[in-house]
Amino acid sequence: MQIIKDKQRVDNTWQFIADEENLIAGDITVSLTRWLQDKATLIAHNGNVGLRLKVDDSVADFADDLAHIKLIELNFADFADGRFFSQAWLLRGRYDYKGEIRAIGRYLPEQVFYLSRVGVNAYASEKTADLDSVLNNLNDFTVKYQPSII
Repeated sequence: MQIIKDKQRVDNTWQFIADEENLIAGDITVSLTRWLQDKATLIAHNGNVGLRLKVDDSVADFADDLAHIKLIELNFADFADGRFFSQAWLLRGRYDYKGEIRAIGRYLPEQVFYLSRVGVNAYASEKTADLDSVLNNLNDFTVKYQPSII
């Protein structure tokens, strides 16, 4: 499956591992709950490790571990909930996170321009056809009235 990363289509090399599933080699994402419970095992994992956040997860709970986390997935359960915008800004602005921040779930293609302004640099979609909309919407505006985090 492809995603948009840094305004280009690329293949997704990451796999989400649910809390009850066994770890596999390769690039994986896990929940914050699993990260906090199995941190030592995950740091020693054979591959890159990322987190899949729910909207009520706190960045402060894993901020000291950011050097070990290569991807943060913001799992939008509802496109009307804007808390992930704040989380992305905190990751880039307060904690100087340099890794990939990816929007997944129920975000709207019309939101990607604004998500990019707070530090989101990758977008996954269940429908491949939506990727073209994401690319187009990343360039929605040429004039910006407020500074960007990136």
